[in-house]
Amino acid sequence: MNIEHLRLFVRLASTHNISQAGQELGLSPPVASMHISRLEEDLGARLVHRTTRKVSLTEEGMAFLPHAEEILLTVDAGRASVGSGNLQPQGTLRITAPASFGRIHLMPALKGFLALYPDLSLDIRLTDSIVDLVEGGFDVAVRNAALQDSTLIAKKLAVDKRIMCASPEYLCKYGKPVKPEELRDHLCIKRTGLEGWTFATKDGPLNIKVKGNIRVDLGEAVRDACANGLGIAMCATWIAYEHLQRGELVQILEDYPLVDEAAIWAVYPSSRLVAPKVRAFLDYFAQYYGTPPYWDLGIEA
Repeated sequence: MNIEHLRLFVRLASTHNISQAGQELGLSPPVASMHISRLEEDLGARLVHRTTRKVSLTEEGMAFLPHAEEILLTVDAGRASVGSGNLQPQGTLRITAPASFGRIHLMPALKGFLALYPDLSLDIRLTDSIVDLVEGGFDVAVRNAALQDSTLIAKKLAVDKRIMCASPEYLCKYGKPVKPEELRDHLCIKRTGLEGWTFATKDGPLNIKVKGNIRVDLGEAVRDACANGLGIAMCATWIAYEHLQRGELVQILEDYPLVDEAAIWAVYPSSRLVAPKVRAFLDYFAQYYGTPPYWDLGIEA
C-alpha cells in the first residue's frame, strides 16, 4: 500500500475534489485519479463515488478513513524517531487562526519557526470564523474562544488577559474612574456580543452593564477607538500592549481585575498520535509566547 496514495485519499476526504486534493500534493488531476484507483485496487474495495462535480466517500471509504489517518500519523512519527537524531518534521502544516491575533502574533513568529524546521511548508488561513478542522483539512487551529467540540484536543499556549483601558486624552477630559460602578457615568466602547463587564471585588463578582455610542465587532477597532479618545474599553493585552508601552493607552481600574479565564489555545483533532509537524508547532509557540506571554510584561495583574 503506497503511503502517498493514503495521503491523497485523506485530503480527498476533506476537499471532496480529486483535482484540488491532488494539487495540494503537487499531483496533476489524471495522476491523482490514477492514485485513487490504485488504492482501491490494493484494498479490493471502492472508496469514493465519482461525479463530474465532486466525489464523496462510499461506506467502505468512510470506514477506511480513520485507519488511513492513523497509518499516516504512525508513519510520520516513526520517521521522526529514527536515523541520526530525530528527522525534521516535514510536509505541509495547515494552520487557521483568528485574523487579528494571527497577524500580530503568529505571522512574525514564522521566520524563527521555519528556520528550525526548513522542511515544513505552511498553509495559513486567518479568519475570525470557527472553522471545522477536519472538514477543512487543517492540522491545528489557534483559538481564543471556549472549546466546543469534544473530538478536539486543546493545549494552552498563553493566558489571554483582558484589562480596562482609556486614552490620556479621554481621562483628561472626563476623569479617571476609580471604581467599576463609576463606569456607568462614562462613555464605553462595547465589543459586539459583550454588553457588560464583570469585575472581581471584595464582595464578589460585580457586573456592570455599560453604555456608549460605539459598538464594534473587531478587537483592533475597539482598541483604536479607545486610543482615539472615544471612550473606555476592555482590551486583550495581546492587542493593546504596544499602545500601552507607547502611552497611547493607560490601564485603569487595576485594583478590580476582570473576571475572565480566557486563553490562547492550540486545537487539533483527537488522535492517539500527534503528527511531528503538529508537535513542533505546539512546542515552539508555547515557548515563543512565554509564561507570562511577552505581551503581558509590565502590565499589572
